[in-house]
Amino acid sequence: MDQKGYRRGSFQSATSDEDMLEIAGASMDFSMADDDPPLDREMGGFSSYNGGGMNGTSTIMDFLEEPLPGVGTYEDFNTIDWVREKSRDRDRHREITNRSKESTWALLHSVSDAFSGWLLMLLIGLLAGSLAGLIDISAHWMTDLKEGVCLAGFWFNHEHCCWKSNTTFTDRDKCPEWKSWSQLILGHGEGAFAYILNYFMYVIWALMFSLLAVLLVKSFAPYACGSGIPEIKTILSGFIIRGYLGKWTLIIKTITLVLAVSSGLSLGKEGPLVHVACCCGNILCHLFTKYRKNEAKRREVLSAAAAAGVSVAFGAPIGGVLFSLEEVSYYFPLKTLWRSFFAALVAAFTLRSINPFGNSRLVLFYVEFHMPWHLLELVPFILLGIFGGLWGAFFIRSNIAWCRRRKTTRLGKYPVLEVFVVTAITAILAFPNEYTRMSTSELISELFNDCGILDSSQLCEYVNDFNSTKGDDLPDRAAGPGVYTAMWQLALALIMKVFITIFTFGMKVPSGLFIPSMAVGAIAGRLLGVAVEQLAFYHHDWPIFSGWCSQGADCITPGLYAMVGAAACLGGVTRMTVSLVVIMFELTGGLEYIVPLMAAAMTSKWVADAIGREGIYDAHIRLNGYPFLEAKEEFSHKTRAMDVMRPRKNDPPLTVITQDSMTVEDVETIVTKTTYSGYPVVVSRASQRLVGFVLRRDLIISIENARKKQDGIVSTSVICFTDYCPPLPPSSPSVLKLRSILDLSPFTVTDETPMEIVVDIFRKLGLRQCLVTHNGKLLGIITKKDVLKHIAQMANQDPNSILFN
Repeated sequence: MDQKGYRRGSFQSATSDEDMLEIAGASMDFSMADDDPPLDREMGGFSSYNGGGMNGTSTIMDFLEEPLPGVGTYEDFNTIDWVREKSRDRDRHREITNRSKESTWALLHSVSDAFSGWLLMLLIGLLAGSLAGLIDISAHWMTDLKEGVCLAGFWFNHEHCCWKSNTTFTDRDKCPEWKSWSQLILGHGEGAFAYILNYFMYVIWALMFSLLAVLLVKSFAPYACGSGIPEIKTILSGFIIRGYLGKWTLIIKTITLVLAVSSGLSLGKEGPLVHVACCCGNILCHLFTKYRKNEAKRREVLSAAAAAGVSVAFGAPIGGVLFSLEEVSYYFPLKTLWRSFFAALVAAFTLRSINPFGNSRLVLFYVEFHMPWHLLELVPFILLGIFGGLWGAFFIRSNIAWCRRRKTTRLGKYPVLEVFVVTAITAILAFPNEYTRMSTSELISELFNDCGILDSSQLCEYVNDFNSTKGDDLPDRAAGPGVYTAMWQLALALIMKVFITIFTFGMKVPSGLFIPSMAVGAIAGRLLGVAVEQLAFYHHDWPIFSGWCSQGADCITPGLYAMVGAAACLGGVTRMTVSLVVIMFELTGGLEYIVPLMAAAMTSKWVADAIGREGIYDAHIRLNGYPFLEAKEEFSHKTRAMDVMRPRKNDPPLTVITQDSMTVEDVETIVTKTTYSGYPVVVSRASQRLVGFVLRRDLIISIENARKKQDGIVSTSVICFTDYCPPLPPSSPSVLKLRSILDLSPFTVTDETPMEIVVDIFRKLGLRQCLVTHNGKLLGIITKKDVLKHIAQMANQDPNSILFN
């Protein structure tokens, strides 16, 4: 009865609620206490569905009655079995429907079960919208805190501080209530010493914010760093990263996102808001049994939460739904589409009610253009698309190379020092330039802006000839000295943003990529727009301009070029197309600009794809070794299942369990000596005829529970996986029946099945493993990890890169 080897696999009480967030319906943490999650267990023996198909009715009834807590759930760093989860949900729904005919109470339970999904979407939308409003208001205030403070109330940002001031419109940013740090400390804001003091305070505040952010992430929630979208894509594909969507991650990500954005680093809050919304969705799932106990149903909720995150990030509900469908979701049924739309609507409405920017808009850089564009302008728009594609490919290669260096060298051991150095360099370079000193959202807003009569920005310092002004539309005018100064400053800002973003994205602070990418494109677009505008003004008699851009007409809108450039660069980095165009036109409210946006987005995708096929999120998934099977890529190699399955030639034979001839001690020995996630069950070792598949986790829990609660179960007890166990001598110990945890219908293929069919089966059914047979006899097993390694090998990549770290 010595069970020391087996006890290392026993389940123990969880030490924190965080550990339980990703376990469906379990009240304990059943993780292997002494094991690091090894790869063979991570992917090695994936379960198939427990009770699907024709043989599964009794198994499903066992699961509905839940005889043992923890059976049918998953360990950390494992992949869920989509087919089993969907089968369990169908049977649960069938059971509720049948019971609803028996009594009024059961009917009410059925109605509440159907309504619970919509109620959950409402709660997610409300919470995500509220948190987004809190983040927006806090980040706006703390960004302005680097430059000064409001005497009327320190909690006011610069703009709100000056709302009640009696200053003129042109001096609206110089109200007496707002004091820069030099004015507050020295009593005046002019002169070299005042400039140096403001410079010093700007850098100090930036360093304080970023250091506080990285220390909070390092100490309390390591998963709160980065954008979170690569991990969410992986989680939505069925992988479990326990705690990644937990309450501590949500709290720390919300706080540190404000700090990171306020520090002036070249990052945005839009990507991390998707992570925040998914955390909200995962936590709220625990209020509803249907979603708490089913991992596949929970992932439908997370898809909708991702849509709500983009909705509040850009004020684009429809774009959020399309983003979730196009970019992050792995399984997206029609029902999820409707619920995503509802969640995005509620989130956008909540944010609009909070009104964080005080302009009745959901984003800081909302703009409206009224001038139509001309067909010939498609040429500069396509040029911007080419620039966006080149920038996207350059950024992805450079950032991945830097992140790989961070992972493989001593640099990765000093995350706080890295954040300190990058923040210091960013702040020192940013302060002298007006366009890098302001927040990136304000910069994009300035670049998108179409110059009006009252605009006091340098970008709008044109030579005015008011005799030719008609109504509100200003004609194209000659650029004044302010515009030329702004062009130089923007060119320097472009160079800085291009390079500093490479080193910023991937640090141990929350960091989004949408806003920095849009900023690079918007700067390039504005520069090109002003150049085309001045070309048309001075050479309006050229044939290309004469037909549509006469003297005194307003025919070129530089802000539109900035918007198209922003879309091109964002598309080049993320490879979004449809959702990107919809997000951009929801931002601007201009339906007539869809064609320029489509032209730029498609051009940037084509150019970037010609250089490298992966977007930034897919590249980071591959860098981190996440087990993500990309649904968009085709597998065209002529290999067969027998080439990929394990065991290979010269390998030890496949570890199997017999249906009625092994003792508890035999099974415990197998579980102790191997690290696989599950084991095929066969009639006998001689025949190798397949009976089913059993999960390691279910075996451990069932045997330990039987030892504690079932009389007569000892090490010499026979384990039986059949309905009728063979007769034993009267003196034999009790038989342990484990048929209820056996999957009687595992997916099987023959050894001659082409791998392209096997890959399609794994993609479309979300399998964890597939058993390989020959003439009905078990030959081997193919796991999701084996498929990923084979795909990498066929693409001349390192197959050992499929390692979750």
